[in-house]
Amino acid sequence: MNPYILLTTLSCLGLGTLMTVSSSNWLLAWMGLEVSTMAILPIMSKLHHPRAVEATTKYFLVQAAAAATMLFASLINANASGDWNLTATNEPLAAFLLTSALSLKLGIAPLHTWMPEVLQGLDLVTALIVSTWQKLAPFSLLVQCNAPHQLTLILGVTSILVGGWGGLNQTQTRKILAYSSIAHLGWMIVVSSISPSLSFFTLILYFSMTTTMFMSLHLSNGLNINTLASVWTKNPFVAATLPLVLMSLAGLPPLSGFSPKWMIISELANQSLIMLASSIALAALISLFFYLRLSYYSALTLTPNSALPPASWRTSTPKTALLPLSLAPSILILPISPAILSCIT
Repeated sequence: MNPYILLTTLSCLGLGTLMTVSSSNWLLAWMGLEVSTMAILPIMSKLHHPRAVEATTKYFLVQAAAAATMLFASLINANASGDWNLTATNEPLAAFLLTSALSLKLGIAPLHTWMPEVLQGLDLVTALIVSTWQKLAPFSLLVQCNAPHQLTLILGVTSILVGGWGGLNQTQTRKILAYSSIAHLGWMIVVSSISPSLSFFTLILYFSMTTTMFMSLHLSNGLNINTLASVWTKNPFVAATLPLVLMSLAGLPPLSGFSPKWMIISELANQSLIMLASSIALAALISLFFYLRLSYYSALTLTPNSALPPASWRTSTPKTALLPLSLAPSILILPISPAILSCIT
């Protein structure tokens, strides 16, 4: 892609997200989402591969349907209340439709089926943008609007279960990370109506861990689990850090990913939602299986080739600054997590 065109699309992508996040009006928020969607489409289809074109078409249709539903719901709410403000979503039907539309944009179960297929058709860098940056604007709207409390709890628990169950039988790393994204979004949605600051803290930490994971796979060209067996011959830095990042995504102590899960369970327990907290804690064990599976392939399995490839890793270094920058918060911030949460609050 031409560098000037790429710069223009990335600028529009950031502009659309910032427009949505900073607006307090449903119409302006919808416009920001549309600008962001139109900007990501050329980036998704830049490979000119049939799978990339298919993924771009699916993404466009899903996002267009969600945007139309969102605009229709905001019109219903404005007709009932006479107000376009984000926090004035008091009409029950409008609140339900808005929550459903934003869930479809985010890829929250049971409106998640498009996400694994879309990520599978993209390259790892574009899939990273779809999995992280494109989640920011709709998630901020979902937290600000008066989403029905019971509906958000049901969507959250369903996402955690589906995200863990769906990733069990996958061999493609992009699909596994898609189901990982669905499961993590479930944790954020469960606590979004109770503690928005904790939900945003979980989102920020998810961005850091997912960025590290995608960049590690990008440097090692790990498109499926079989290629992870030869990561150590390509980049020992990635081979050493990949299991740590995976265990952090799984939420195992003493890594960073443990802190948001522990805080969310504690917050639910404080709200007397003991059964819900126990359910999502047990559901997290399902996701742990495929994280351990990836760790096993990357750290404890050797390539099946009889002759080892040339040791090109001796002079190789990470080719992107994103990996070292995102690695530290992905695995090391557990002791200072309460301080970071208090700053966000």
